[in-house]
Amino acid sequence: MKVSDAIYDALTNEEDARLCKDIGEDACREAPQSFSLLLLSYCLTKLGDAIANPKTTLAWLIAIVGAPAFVLGLLVPIRESGSMIPQLFIGGIIRRLSIRKWVWVAGSLGQAACIVGIGFVAISLTGETAGWAILGLIVLFSLFRGFCSVAAKDVLGKTIPRTKRGQLTGWSASAAGLLGIGIGVILMLPMAEQFDEHFLGWLLFGAGALWLIAAAIYSRVEEYAGETGGGRSILDALGQLKLLATDRPFRRFVTTRALLMCSALSAPFYIALAQQNFGSPAYLLGAFIAAAGVAGLVSAPVWGRYADASSKFVMICAALITSGVGLAVFLINRLIPEVGGATLFLPIAYFILSLAHSGVRVGRKTYVVNLASGNKRTDYVAISNTIIGVLLLFVGAVGALAPVIGNDGVIGLLALMGLAGAAYGTTLPDVEA
Repeated sequence: MKVSDAIYDALTNEEDARLCKDIGEDACREAPQSFSLLLLSYCLTKLGDAIANPKTTLAWLIAIVGAPAFVLGLLVPIRESGSMIPQLFIGGIIRRLSIRKWVWVAGSLGQAACIVGIGFVAISLTGETAGWAILGLIVLFSLFRGFCSVAAKDVLGKTIPRTKRGQLTGWSASAAGLLGIGIGVILMLPMAEQFDEHFLGWLLFGAGALWLIAAAIYSRVEEYAGETGGGRSILDALGQLKLLATDRPFRRFVTTRALLMCSALSAPFYIALAQQNFGSPAYLLGAFIAAAGVAGLVSAPVWGRYADASSKFVMICAALITSGVGLAVFLINRLIPEVGGATLFLPIAYFILSLAHSGVRVGRKTYVVNLASGNKRTDYVAISNTIIGVLLLFVGAVGALAPVIGNDGVIGLLALMGLAGAAYGTTLPDVEA
């Protein structure tokens, strides 16, 4: 038995592992190898993402090189929205291609170049110049990431059977969780205080190399030619927004996904609340990163298996968990401050939030891939990501309310948003076979 076959059978672990749904016979025959190659590629890029995380490594770098404070506040919004907003137009470009894995390969090479560039900034630049250089490279990184995002879901839909896609997403997320544990442990060690710009520069060089290796592995995926619909002009791409008005299931998915942004948006406020209570020691940040890593490690494969049965159920369940822990943190912090101020309370709450966020991500990724096929899938991914990217910038402004209602108040408000998402998610059609 081939190694790829053994991996495929072990990780999917079902009697119908060789049965394929929604892909051709040729792709079905290559599914075990495609599964293994995609899994390894995703693990490497997630490893690179963890090393070059704007909430940890890049945040440290901003302080070390003496960049202006506003740069730190722009890192995460630009990295996330910068990859989502252009996807409406990226989807129009990708439609021209019958083989789309090369888009992912090119995008990964671009991301590698940007991360290596930030490494050079760490070693050679300081002050405002370094800050603007990092922001510029993050903008480019996000654009390349957007191309990879659209292409990845399309290649996944063409090469992996419908009932295995969630498991692939889940196992790759689990690997990212294992890495997160390692990073968190490192931050909790005394040596974390000794990191300097040269160490971070070489660390980022290593992260860039991971994207290069991932691109080489991904290029070996056996993708068969699919349908093309020709490219689109900017006006044509904007015209695709009419799907929000004409396609009811898709509109409901986008609305649900928008409400479920609460799981990502609330995370920084758990950390801010902890800093408010305990200050900003390195071990505290490490505890939160390790908590997120453990959550991803133990939950993602489970979420993935349930997502293959019902991605709609996974999204609803994850939203309810997000809301429950958020409301609990708000009420306990306000009514029982001696419990809310306990050292382990917020890291444990963050662990539960991370469990839920993993479910949100696995569920909505699996749902949108299964909702359509061919070019329509590409349109769905591109349009939904563009809309969410824009909304992220606006809804993310909820942080401005923190001075008025407190960090715990923002957490409670976003928890209510999650409840609305869970309720609205019940109106989604079932898409699994």
